[in-house]
Amino acid sequence: MRRYFLLLPLASFIAYCNNSSGGDSNDAAPDVTIEAGPAAPYTVTLLDHAHIGSDSSKPDFQRASAPNVLLANGPFSNVNLVVDLTSPCFPFSNWQTDPPPSGQNWPADCDAFDRNFEMSLVDPQEVDASSAVVAQPLPALELVRAITPFGGPEHIEQDVTDAFNAITTPRTFQIIIPSYSDSAGQVSGSNGGWYVSAHLDVTPGAPPRNVLSVTSLIYDSLGSNESGQTTTLPFTLPGATTSTTIEYRVTGHGGATDTTGECIGPADEFCKRTHVVAIDGTTIDTVIPWRQDCQTLCTLTDAGAPFTYCQQNPCGDPNSVRAPRANWCPGSETQPIVYNPQLTPGDHQMSFTINNIAGDWRVSATVYAYGD
Repeated sequence: MRRYFLLLPLASFIAYCNNSSGGDSNDAAPDVTIEAGPAAPYTVTLLDHAHIGSDSSKPDFQRASAPNVLLANGPFSNVNLVVDLTSPCFPFSNWQTDPPPSGQNWPADCDAFDRNFEMSLVDPQEVDASSAVVAQPLPALELVRAITPFGGPEHIEQDVTDAFNAITTPRTFQIIIPSYSDSAGQVSGSNGGWYVSAHLDVTPGAPPRNVLSVTSLIYDSLGSNESGQTTTLPFTLPGATTSTTIEYRVTGHGGATDTTGECIGPADEFCKRTHVVAIDGTTIDTVIPWRQDCQTLCTLTDAGAPFTYCQQNPCGDPNSVRAPRANWCPGSETQPIVYNPQLTPGDHQMSFTINNIAGDWRVSATVYAYGD
């Protein structure tokens, strides 16, 4: 619903009233300006209990998406992404109606492990009509990097106002969970999966910051072949840029054997790796991404279950849930490492190097350009 306001100076209003009640009919009526007020807040449903599965022959294999996302009535004073994840594994009382198949330890549709849980906006591929060649799409713009719990629910809210104030073309909203199954049903379900709902709470109005552009530089996995190599990512800042923010999201994964002595378990999930980040050839950070607060996601309970479990990670071994990891914890969002380099408009480059990779690292980098 739009609300309209009558903007009329008091003196003009009095004159208008006098004219209307017997004044000179030849007098010109005062100007009246009608302006639309801000549009009302609204909600956009992206996914409603969408299934993400582990069967590679199905369209929901490891991802769910909502196409053609473009918000109306911009700019926005706030855009909040709300995501709820549920698992067929939990609560355990559901096993009474969905029991494990004969000879198996888990309900068939239960994925009992912790998985990558990533949310992004994907550019539609552009087609050159003259050649029918599909152009290489830009890297997806990562909004949230998280990890699912061990077979449990998760609720995430993330402010994405700046991204949507900068986007002017439709994008596909995508959630990736690389779910896998155990065909024998011994360590996880034989057809495991997840359910996810997502929506945007949108408030039109004056934006909190003057966002000129948002640019995704990379959204990929780097393995042992890239260990020690420098990845260079060029970008261009608009002419009116006065400040810049770079979000660097990194998490280590995999079950490889490490020989460096930097790991407390399989690489690179349990490894301390040095990341060197540079802008225009000058090092701005040398960092070891490492989370040591995972124990906060293990509130022990045994109520109504055949074993003691972590309330936040019900299907995980408590010792594993609590262990430090390469910048992530089961059932938790990983916040980006944020840099604010002082850069002028024009061409620049970001580069990073990760040393001693034995498993793999999930990496994304996003540049926000702001004006006064």
